[in-house]
Amino acid sequence: FAEILIAIGLFFVVLNTIRTPAQLRQVLQATALAGSAEAAIGIFLYFIPPAWSIRLLSALGRFNYPTGAGVLRYIEDNPELPMRAIGTSVDPNVLGGLMVLIGGLLIPQLFARRPLFRRWISAGMLLLVVTCLYLTYSRAALLGFAAASLLVALLRYRKLLILLVIAGLLFFLLPQTQDYVTRLIEGLQAQDRATQMRLGEYKDALILISRYPWFGVGFAGTPDIDTYLGVSSAYLLMAEQMGLVGVGVFLLFLVRLYLAVWRGWRRVRAQGDEELEPLMLGAWAGLSGALVAGVLDHYFFNFDFPHSVTLFWLFIGWCAAAAYMALQAPASSAPGGGAHAAG
Repeated sequence: FAEILIAIGLFFVVLNTIRTPAQLRQVLQATALAGSAEAAIGIFLYFIPPAWSIRLLSALGRFNYPTGAGVLRYIEDNPELPMRAIGTSVDPNVLGGLMVLIGGLLIPQLFARRPLFRRWISAGMLLLVVTCLYLTYSRAALLGFAAASLLVALLRYRKLLILLVIAGLLFFLLPQTQDYVTRLIEGLQAQDRATQMRLGEYKDALILISRYPWFGVGFAGTPDIDTYLGVSSAYLLMAEQMGLVGVGVFLLFLVRLYLAVWRGWRRVRAQGDEELEPLMLGAWAGLSGALVAGVLDHYFFNFDFPHSVTLFWLFIGWCAAAAYMALQAPASSAPGGGAHAAG
């Protein structure tokens, strides 16, 4: 519980330390590099022999990482089905969520006039992230990444729509992706075991929420013997623990944040700020993808994955910091100079 509070508290740390576009750029560069490195690790561990992957990951046991054959994960926990990439994230869905955040951050760099890295480097990093995301077989993360890409395409870079259409056609038509397509269709039709279990969790969560609607049951467990705490949806999990009041406060916070980011983004667009705009849009896309993925998964609000909660609130903080810089800049600034004046 203390780790979750610390993670949320980092939002205020970001607002009080990231005060200029140069600082934001430096932090996002480091985040993109670290996320791309994790993607490379995930791909490497996926394709080497399973015995090697088990041995390498088990060596992390001294840091309380799981050990043994169970460190490898498969679709529906069935070794006869395809393996899922996990990197060093313990759970493939958690790794998928990380790839959504990093992917959203990198997408605008393909088109920005002042990208975080050279364009070909950004493209290579994004290729690693997308490949790793694909290998996680996380349908929630895939939908989150699609939402992040669509946000960037509709708001700023319309050429991306063409790339998304081509990628979508390849995804549904290539023979190598048909297992993934089948799994996605089964999920939409609630035919596979994982989706059916998820629907059961949602039903049980609604029962618990209906009994304790306003303030939830807290974070220690449920008072009723016939209910349990835990569901594959960040929002339903919030409602279980904090009630509708807690979820309502969180959603109102997000509405306020998005209004500020929208106003700030329109201002940097009008001023032609080529430095702050792609940074703001990348953080915004990553956060939006995470919010979409959170509908179908819980790792951005789960005590078992405090690192995911931390990254989630860091992205919220970066969005708010970028919006603050944009809105505090003098309206009469010359193109490209307004964000510098915000510091």
